[in-house]
Amino acid sequence: MTDVHVLDVLLHGDPVGTLTRVGDDRALFGFNDSYIEDAARPVTSLGFKDRFGGLITEFPPTQTRLIPFFSNLLPEGRMRSYLAQRAGVKPVREFFLLWALGADLPGAVAVRSSGSEMWPQGSSDDDLVDSRRENVFRFSLAGVQLKFSAAEDPRGGLSLPARGVGGSWIVKLPSLHFAGVPENEFSMMTLARFVGITVPEVRLIGVDAIGNLPEDISRLSGQALAVKRFDRSDDGGAVHIEDFAQVFGVYPEDKYKKASARNIAAVVGAEGSEGDVAEFIRRLTFNTLIGNADMHLKNWSLIYPDRHNAALAPAYDFLSTVAYIKDDQAALKFSRTKRFDRYSEDELVHLAAKALLPEKLVLNTARETVALFYQYWNAEKTNLPLSSEAVKAIEDHLKTVPLAI
Repeated sequence: MTDVHVLDVLLHGDPVGTLTRVGDDRALFGFNDSYIEDAARPVTSLGFKDRFGGLITEFPPTQTRLIPFFSNLLPEGRMRSYLAQRAGVKPVREFFLLWALGADLPGAVAVRSSGSEMWPQGSSDDDLVDSRRENVFRFSLAGVQLKFSAAEDPRGGLSLPARGVGGSWIVKLPSLHFAGVPENEFSMMTLARFVGITVPEVRLIGVDAIGNLPEDISRLSGQALAVKRFDRSDDGGAVHIEDFAQVFGVYPEDKYKKASARNIAAVVGAEGSEGDVAEFIRRLTFNTLIGNADMHLKNWSLIYPDRHNAALAPAYDFLSTVAYIKDDQAALKFSRTKRFDRYSEDELVHLAAKALLPEKLVLNTARETVALFYQYWNAEKTNLPLSSEAVKAIEDHLKTVPLAI
């Protein structure tokens, strides 16, 4: 096996840089001169902007893993292990894992081998065992739950593409640890739409109605959640997105650390519109009300509809986690605290001041969200596919949130 491998990094189908693996699993990333010199270049990441708004062009080499922007394109946990096994790659070897999954990544980034370079033909230490990768599902939907990209099946339902590339839906399979997770997320996303939050189309679908699932996964039963991909256009083209772990240059394992909701708010306020600011506060308030203790950095994203200007991407991964695990803290600090029972108007005033957001807009949006939440929660809680235990857990939680009382 040669000591050097080069991957082309594409954005919207155009080469913008290269990832190079040299001996001892060291990886280097660099932008192409043509991208650097293009005054009208599309944005790859806000994390690649320097403090003056210019493009950062020098990146330190990494060992075994890649720089955070690319590391965050890869799945985590059980999903990473599953796909790495199918690719014949150790999960920690991010260069090869990205190579295997690079045809259908989140957003408009794709990765392919440079020129005619082929997948390495195995290795003496058994790191690579399947050079052909014929059975690898070549997509990466960052996160820890088993989820796959799927397409509409002409016969009804959804089906995984034969080679794992393409598809305008994300299918999230039932949890092996907690009952009714797809139903919970469907319910929270439905409520979010009612209160005015921008969410993609969602629907519940029986696992047995999903075609082309791998045999070891098709044995699962129950309901899966299907979410329309907002990083794909109606004609199948890619729309660029990035999560806030990428924006802040944070590795996935630090998604609960190194930044706060206030930091996200500051970026949204600086890069987005007043409508984005209101949407951010609406989501922050909503997830506090439902008791979602898992709104980490990777569960907030930006989208680039025109390839240049950032906006808050549609909502995703809204789940009432208190329905399963009692918790009194959010994943990230709001401004000074993580505690749900301190999510007050005073905390929001502090957040607005520090993030340079209009205080009146922040407070009015939070108040409106609380009112709309109660209106639709009281009307719909018995119509949603939630267990009585989940409903009770949410209502018990609401009694602790100052804005909700």
